[in-house]
Amino acid sequence: MDSTGPLAARVVTEALSPAVVVVALPLAVAWHATAGSVSATVGWGLLVAVFYSVLPMAFVVRGARRGRWDGHWVRDRAHRTVPLLVCLLSALAGLAIMLVGGAPRTVVALAWSMIITLMACLLITRWWKISVHATVAAGAVAVVTFLYGPWLLLLALLVALVCWSRVAVADHTVPQVVAGALLGPVVGGAVFLALS
Repeated sequence: MDSTGPLAARVVTEALSPAVVVVALPLAVAWHATAGSVSATVGWGLLVAVFYSVLPMAFVVRGARRGRWDGHWVRDRAHRTVPLLVCLLSALAGLAIMLVGGAPRTVVALAWSMIITLMACLLITRWWKISVHATVAAGAVAVVTFLYGPWLLLLALLVALVCWSRVAVADHTVPQVVAGALLGPVVGGAVFLALS
């Protein structure tokens, strides 16, 4: 864990990171899409989690350990292009498997929403350091709220916590986390809604 910022902020940054959210979110979407079938939920949810979180994060951590960038959250905006492109390629490979394997429509919609959001982050990052943590957290809240009901808007409190943590550890400014918290639902949420 990086040593910048208060301990509580560092814990939140790790516990509610995109890597963690993108393991949990596909399981929630797959559970809804498969009407609660445990085997189908685990199968489709883990497929998304592996290609959209586990493999990209393994690449990023390995690169950080080799000194290619300044830690597993790649603080330097100029170094984020390669990790984001690898995330995109991994996501596209996962999507191809889902399409060939006949994944449920809602799971495919989630996959597309994450790909389009990632592409937006990649484009923005060429000029400005938007918070991917905030983007993913807010997009996830939009998706689960759409699927499971408005009471899940209470999870927006966790988005606020993520935004606070990213500013507290000095990885982002307030405008960067606010932009991320808007990008997730506006882009990812809209794509998910349109395709599901």
